[in-house]
Amino acid sequence: MPRGTTAPPPPPQPPLRQRVYQQLRQAIEHGTLAPGTRLPPSREHAHTLGVARNTVLWALERLRAEGFVVARVGDGSYVAPGLAALRPRAPAAAEHALSARGRLIADAALRWQPPRVAAAPFRIGAPEVAAFPHALWDRLVRRGDAGDRVAMSQYIDPAGLPVLREAIAQWLLFSRGLRCSGAQVIVCSGSQQAIDLIGRLLLDSGDEVLLEDPGYPGLRDCLISHGAQVRPVPVDDEGMDIASGGAAWPRARMAVVTPTHQFPMGVRMSLERRLALLDWARRSGGWIVEDDYDGEFQYGPHRIPALASLAHAERVLYVGTFSKSLHPGLRLGFIVLPDGLAPAFASAKALCDRHNPGELQLRLARFIADGHLLRHLRRMRELYPARQAVVIDALARASRGAVRLQPRDQGMHLTLEVSGRRNDAALSGRAREAGVLLTALSAYAITAPRRGWVFGYAGYDDAALREAARRVGPLFMDPPAAGRG
Repeated sequence: MPRGTTAPPPPPQPPLRQRVYQQLRQAIEHGTLAPGTRLPPSREHAHTLGVARNTVLWALERLRAEGFVVARVGDGSYVAPGLAALRPRAPAAAEHALSARGRLIADAALRWQPPRVAAAPFRIGAPEVAAFPHALWDRLVRRGDAGDRVAMSQYIDPAGLPVLREAIAQWLLFSRGLRCSGAQVIVCSGSQQAIDLIGRLLLDSGDEVLLEDPGYPGLRDCLISHGAQVRPVPVDDEGMDIASGGAAWPRARMAVVTPTHQFPMGVRMSLERRLALLDWARRSGGWIVEDDYDGEFQYGPHRIPALASLAHAERVLYVGTFSKSLHPGLRLGFIVLPDGLAPAFASAKALCDRHNPGELQLRLARFIADGHLLRHLRRMRELYPARQAVVIDALARASRGAVRLQPRDQGMHLTLEVSGRRNDAALSGRAREAGVLLTALSAYAITAPRRGWVFGYAGYDDAALREAARRVGPLFMDPPAAGRG
């Protein structure tokens, strides 16, 4: 035990009569005292337990009131007949207990297990959280008056607070070139809930969905859990090849893309491919889901606007999250919907979780309106490229040149792809044994035979990145892993 600390006091014990009652009831429920069994006389029972007779009488009286014990005049107390159903039975196997749809969801969840441990290099998707202005964030709460506190203690619009929806709409115009109204914005519990709502409302079981290959497993398995048929589409240096995907799967109802910074390959979708994707949606009547998970982190002089900002993007649903731009503990994201869809999405969200916490939404609205989001992102856009440079240098040194990551002007991770059939998962396992979280590129593939590793760097300081590189660098030296970043 650390110095200067004391052991917490033990939890209080229930009264003695309560403990006697619990012991008797447990013995009845587990069949130790079978239905019809005569209980010992109260005096004898009290003597055996070393308690007062009134303690046993209280316990027996409660058991009689609950129907576990019956009294026979002049003959004592008996366990009530007909209680055999209380006896423990072997638990039903999960595959038999669940509905067909429940099995589908459970199977999908087994394939994708979100991280449950603290973020450490080189785990992807973790932003810098220590530099978040927590003190400022706390002060935003104290700015509210009594009226705000009362209002935020009530049930609110499942679509989100109007003031936050308007703030998000204005921010998207400034940062991503996307024109929308607050009425088109639905506030969600992160992008994962956004994808879940989209799958529930726009897909029927058996519908085909075009997905990037490789791509994000959490998104893929969420759609599979709704009965969607996932159709992999290859990714090259211009992003998803919609021409080949549309030709191979002409009945597809939806395409899900990460056009600003493809996950995990890190490429940008070219304008030609973006226009082809919009044309595919128009001709096929399909939907496009734009997952802009880290679109705020573009470091070059020119920033690529969102796909949804282009002309003729009426069939694009834009999904954003504050888990990357601020921190994942907020559990806040949003969908920008085409006109007319917001009421149905708000109703579906109400069925799921009613609404996100009002006070949290109000705080975020003030954070955006007062310019704090812009200032925080400016700091991160300076910090993340510096960390990217550290990880490139540290891995090159630790691997003696075997790992040559190429710098990119966007994102929160770098990808090293290798040719051939190298077992990237095996090396990831060895990295994990060394205390480093390094994901194999093959873990993101559906059918694509792509191999390599993904290095997250945004949420870790220089010392942590260099130490992680020191641990895993030698793993790449035999055989050498020449590849591209």
